[in-house]
Amino acid sequence: MFTAETRSIVVSVRPAYLEDQSEPEQARWVWAYTVRIENRGGDKVQLLSRHWKITNARGRMEEVKGPGVVGKTPVLQPGQVFEYTSGCPLDTSSGFMTGTYQMVTESGEKFDIRIPMFSLDSPQGSRSIN
Repeated sequence: MFTAETRSIVVSVRPAYLEDQSEPEQARWVWAYTVRIENRGGDKVQLLSRHWKITNARGRMEEVKGPGVVGKTPVLQPGQVFEYTSGCPLDTSSGFMTGTYQMVTESGEKFDIRIPMFSLDSPQGSRSIN
């Protein structure tokens, strides 16, 4: 699990390689990732949008921006948790994802929270230490 905290909002991500949906011979590897957003602060907040940076093993980065997550813009009271699962295909056997969620407080203050960088690793991927 990969975790980051911004302004008392904790984002945790757990990626999982989906062998049954991947086709390495077609240069297609697929992962699911489950995100858990926990409001440990004292203010009610709402998730407005997402900004993902997805990098494959060749260093090619793709950015994905849009409203909400999985069609939702969840409101989190203090102490509440929102969890969802989504997916990501790559044309290489490994990569990384990171990004931000834009949040808004009840008073209208907008701010970004960090999504921790997490690795997408398949059994076919080669690992090396730089």
